[in-house]
Formats: sequence, C-alpha cells, structure tokens
Amino acid sequence: MQNSFVHFLLILSLSLLLNLPVYSQIKIDPEAEYSRIRSLAYEGNLIEAEIAVISLLDSFPDYGDAWILLARIYGWQEKFDPAISILDSLILREPNNNDALEARRDLARWSNENQLATEDSLTVVQPGIIPSTDLEKARKTDLRAGYYFDTFTEPYGRFWQVFQAGASHLFSFGRVIGGINIGNLHTNIEPPVKATEIQFEAQAYPIISKSDYAWLAYAYSPGKYFPSHRISAEYWHSFKYAWVASAGMHYYYFNRDIFIGTLSVEKYYKSWWFSPRVYFYFKDIGVTTSYYLTARKYFNDITWFQLTAGFGTAPDEPFDIETDIERLSAYNVRLAYYTSITNDLFLRAGIGYSREEYAESLWRNRFDGSITLIYVLNNRK
Repeated sequence: MQNSFVHFLLILSLSLLLNLPVYSQIKIDPEAEYSRIRSLAYEGNLIEAEIAVISLLDSFPDYGDAWILLARIYGWQEKFDPAISILDSLILREPNNNDALEARRDLARWSNENQLATEDSLTVVQPGIIPSTDLEKARKTDLRAGYYFDTFTEPYGRFWQVFQAGASHLFSFGRVIGGINIGNLHTNIEPPVKATEIQFEAQAYPIISKSDYAWLAYAYSPGKYFPSHRISAEYWHSFKYAWVASAGMHYYYFNRDIFIGTLSVEKYYKSWWFSPRVYFYFKDIGVTTSYYLTARKYFNDITWFQLTAGFGTAPDEPFDIETDIERLSAYNVRLAYYTSITNDLFLRAGIGYSREEYAESLWRNRFDGSITLIYVLNNRK
C-alpha cells in the first residue's frame, strides 16, 4: 500500500484547509481546468491527470470535486490507501456528499477492502451489486425470514405463496446462505388444488479476485410443483469507471430440462445504479429473449429504492413453480425497497405486475409481492 510523505501531505492539507478561505494569485478558471483534467483521466492519462489535479488543489484546496477526482485517479492506479483517506476525510466534513459516497463505494469494491460478499437483495434472484462496506462488516452472521406470493385469475384462479426461512454467514471467501422454502398452492379449477411442499436451497457468493466475483445456487424439492432441481451460476467482472459486466446460466428440471442464459451490464452514477439485462430462453423452437432495465436510487449506504421494467419471453425471476412454463410473453414492472429498521434488523419489500400472454393471443393480469426480514446475530459496532 502507498504511504508516502506526499500522500500524507495531501491528506493533511485536506483536513486543515478544506474549510479555510484561499486567495489564489494564479489566474486560472478552476472549473475549466477541472474539466480538462477529468478528460485526461478518462482518456487514460492518469499520471498527467494526477499531477494536474494536485496542482489545481494547491491553488484551490477547498475544491471538493477535485479531491474526489484525485481519489478516483489514485483508485484507478490501485493506490487505495491515499484514495480512501482522501474520501474518508471529505465525507467526515460533508456526510451528505453523494459524489464522495459513490466514489467511496467504488473504492471499497475495487480494493476488495474487507473481502465483501456480493449478496444484497436477500432473495434467491440476482444479487445485483456489491453492498456497502459498513453494512457487510455488520452482517457477518444473520437469520432471515420471508414471504412471497404470485397470483392470477385467468383462465383459472391460482394463488401461489412461499414461506422462507434461512441463515447466512460471511466467510473469508464470500457469503454462504442456506434455507428452506415452504410452497403453498391454491387453485379453483375442478377438482380444486390445495397443496403444500418443501424446497431446500443453498447459495454462495464467492469472491474470485478484486475485480471478479460470482453467484452459485442450488435448490432441490421432492414435491410436484417446485422444480426438482434448480441450478444457477453467474460471473461478474468489474472494470474501471464503475462499470461491471456479467454472464450466467439457470437450469431447471420439472418434467424436462430448461435452460435460461443471461448477460448484463451495470453502471454506477452518483447515487444511482443502472443495469440493463437480457435473458435467453433456450426452447425447442429456438432461442427467445427478454430485455429488462433496473434503476436503483441510494439514499444512503443502506437504504435504496428500485424500479425494474422489461418485456419478452424469458422470466426475470426464477421458475419456482411448474405452471410458470405456460408463459409465452409478458410486460413486467416491479418496485423494491430496502432499508434498516434497527441496527440489527433489515427489511426488503417488493411488488410487481405483469401483463402476460399465457396462450396464443390470450393475456392475463398477474401480480406478485414479497417481504423479507433479516436479523443480524453479531452486529459489530
């Protein structure tokens, strides 16, 4: 790690001068110079940009955006110590500075600061992004419980609900989760169906390197409505400038094999996270596709609100009941919210609507919702 005297002076300057008036004798336009330096950095001229931004800060030491840019330039060169020190000092004085908070989250991911796990959604679906450093430090071991429902009324009435219970632990290589799902099905067809069955599942979020991480999941059910086997795997790679890309595959076995592939791109911008994703459904008639876009707004390191919208033939949620195979096409929208209730208790809630084609030119309305609670056993203060 870098601990040079120059870095020490930079941090000391930020601490002492951030709130002091400075009267520069250098006749330059700081905004224009900042834009020039940012362009240099984005073009990959990091050494030249580093020298230029240090010179700018020598004249304008209270220029917060320039300090953030310097921290990012250090991060892109893997000089994580001075970058983190700069941002921590700035956030201490400006705790609501979204640009500094975003850069701090990026640096935590790039540096693999405390061997972060990638699980943040508390569901069996896509993990999405790496959560905040402080949150993962506090959530080494936890218990979780959840409830999910999915219902429609055409061409018959069906109400499917799942009760979930499990636990997770953060190991040195990533987070591991184990759980049990109890599925309950009610239909009004003749004869009516009232069935309850069980599913066992395990998930892991291994960290491969500072830039690579993955999600692995397996579920088994001896029942009739859950898939007998469900296997999922996805691999992420982090690039510079807060870009992430992933590729994955889902396998289900009901009375036949089902394969769904997926590709995604993720991008952080200030307090927002965006992710376009495409699914490939491998059918006997060929490959069909679905397209989704997710936007997530962070209000702080814990609380966020998310909107997902998409259309196509492949689902954006796992097949968890055999009748899901009936879907020919759908337009979907989903809302999700995640926050903390207390220091030890976290909540995730969501609701969704689909306009679904279940047979040739026949459409129905479909609704789903979920709520998950997670309780931390060893919340380290």
